[in-house]
Formats: sequence, C-alpha cells, structure tokens
Amino acid sequence: MKIAVLRERADGETRVAATPETVTKLIGLGATVAIEAGAGDAARFPDADYAAAGASVGPAAATVKDAEIVLAVRRPSVGSLLGITPGALVVGIMDPYGSEGEIGGYAKVGLTAVAMEFMPRITRAQVMDVLSSQANLAGYQAVIDAAAAFDRAMPMMMTAAGTVRPAKVFVMGAGVAGLQAIATAKRLGAVVTATDVRAAAGEQVESLGAKFIMTEALKDASGSGGYARELTQDEQAAQAALVAGHIAKQDIVITTALIPGRPAPKLVSRAMVEAMAPGSVIVDLAAERGGNVELTQPGKVATTANGVTIIGHLNVPGRLATSASQLYARNLMSFIETLIDKKEKKLAINWDDELVKATVLTRGGAVVHPSIKVPGATPLEAPRHRPRPGRPRAAPP
Repeated sequence: MKIAVLRERADGETRVAATPETVTKLIGLGATVAIEAGAGDAARFPDADYAAAGASVGPAAATVKDAEIVLAVRRPSVGSLLGITPGALVVGIMDPYGSEGEIGGYAKVGLTAVAMEFMPRITRAQVMDVLSSQANLAGYQAVIDAAAAFDRAMPMMMTAAGTVRPAKVFVMGAGVAGLQAIATAKRLGAVVTATDVRAAAGEQVESLGAKFIMTEALKDASGSGGYARELTQDEQAAQAALVAGHIAKQDIVITTALIPGRPAPKLVSRAMVEAMAPGSVIVDLAAERGGNVELTQPGKVATTANGVTIIGHLNVPGRLATSASQLYARNLMSFIETLIDKKEKKLAINWDDELVKATVLTRGGAVVHPSIKVPGATPLEAPRHRPRPGRPRAAPP
C-alpha cells in the first residue's frame, strides 16, 4: 500500500498534507510513503526530515507511480496524477462547487475523490474535521493581522501619563473561526462584542467573556450541519440595521460568515465602512468566496478614502503554514486510519461507513455524491483495480 504526497501547486498554498510525524504513523500502519521533493519546504518541513521519518523523496512522477492513496491540501489536477493506481483514493479539500467539470474528470479516469471538507460533524469525526482545524487558526490569525494593522494598543493601559482605552473588536459570526477570534482578542485585552444569526451561539460567545448582540427580529437562523440558514429579506434588513449602528463605534471588525457552496453573504456595506473612524481595521475571512464586506479586494490589503484598512488575505490558515499543516496532516491521518485493516496492513474500505459515504465524490468511474451534478460524467475506461471493501469498523476511541 503506497501513499503519495505531492507538492501543492495552487498559487499561495504553503501547506502540506503530511508531516514527518504523520509519515511515521502511516508507515506504522503498513504503508510505504512517497513525498515529492520540496513538498514541505514552505511549511518548514525539509526533505531530510521526511527521509529520516522513513519516506522516499523524489520527483512527482516517481511519487505518484502506483500509489493507492494520494494526500493533498487542495485538489490536484488530473494531469498531475498520471501513473497512479486505477481506482486510487485522492484525499484532500476538493472544493467541488463550481468545479464540477474537474470532479467529472476524476470520474472519467476512474479515481476516487474524497472531499475532507464534507466530513460529517459527528463525535467520531471531530479529529478528522479539516474545516474546524483550519478555521481555528484563521480566527487566531485574523486578530494578529488586525493588531498589526491597528496603529494603537489593544489592551487598556493605565500609566502615569494617562490611560489608554482598550480597542473595541466586533466579530461577525461565532463559528469556529469567530470563537477563536473572540478568544484571541480577549487575550490581547480588547473589549469584544460578537453577533451570529444562530441564537445558540450566544452562550458560547459569553462564555469567552464577550458580549453577544442579536436583533430581536431574528429569533434563530440555525440550519443543518451547524451552519446558518439563509436569512429572509426582513431578517437581513433587521440584522443590517443592528450591525450598522454597532460597527460605527468599533476599532476592529472581523467577519467570518460562509455558506457552503455559495458566495459569501454581504454583511458590511460601503455605507457601514464609511461610518467607521479613520484608522479602523476590517479583516474579511471570507475573501476567498468574494468577501463579507462590499469593499473587500480579495488577496489585497486596501485602505478606503476615509482611512479604514480592509484586509482580504486569501488562504489565511496558510499564513501559519507549519501549524496548519500539522493539524491538517493529523486530520488526514485519523481518517486514513479508519480505511486500513491494521492486522492485514492493507486498505479495507467499508463503503457503507457514514464517513466514507459523506466524503466520497467519485467512485468506479462515476460521480456518486448526491450534491455534485456533472451531466454526462461517464468513465473513459473502467478502472482495473479498486480497493476491496472491508467489514464495518467500530468508531475509533
């Protein structure tokens, strides 16, 4: 059983899908591991460390040749997988919505695409939740980026020369990223408020020492899978009115709202930005999906005419490449472990396992995930090999 890890080729991607730590564990499960030379350089994992952990290090073609599993951060192109074992698993963040043609390409060549971002939010899968592990770091980094751009102190300081008031930080969205942003801003001494359209988030916000604000017109907008549902027009208007009055008084605003498979909802209008004081900072963690802020320029840090800095970095977890790679690689390691028969030391996939059913996009030359629609997706040729199904496995401890 060969597991391959290629160097990430997406612009600005600094993370890697395996670390020397997880390589050692994968080898312990009976796998041979091949790493493309330079795959971990941007995350400060040199080739020598992978070799010392027991992996072979070489060019891309040799790395993927005869691999049964490929681990990736972002979806690799089909062309980069030439020589892989037919029917092999490609495991990573597949980002399928809007890229259905590329997912169809996986099906056509008989590959099994596994989308880690589709991992169900259940207890046994918490250790495999790549969205949470990466969002946690993004929330932390958002506050660090804001503090770096904010030209004043964050905490209250009482000195002989007078008192410096604490910065006011407003976090929009109290998911994983938002809660970490709240905690980080509190640690830096800021006065923190937060909002969310899910009423249950209020208790979590207040447990971190922040004040929760929510319009009376919006009772609750909780959706499935822990996400928020889309608001009605009346709810949007009420929430916008609440936010508009609050944002004008804030020094730092951090937005975190995302809806899977859709562009990021617009939460902060041009008028709201223009109402903020000069020197204020906005960090838009939804910039990769178009942004929560009307004036966000994805991939850029820009200053408006009234002196508000809007930070729209892409791939915020990648700004902490070492930490992000460590967590992401452990997520993948925990999932791969459920696919391997530890006694026989080979793949033994239970295709009826709820984790597998939720994450597999393509299999046997077809697109099998119900949320992905690819008209005419049929195999160019039937795969000659597919990992054999195994018996149902117990949940890991």
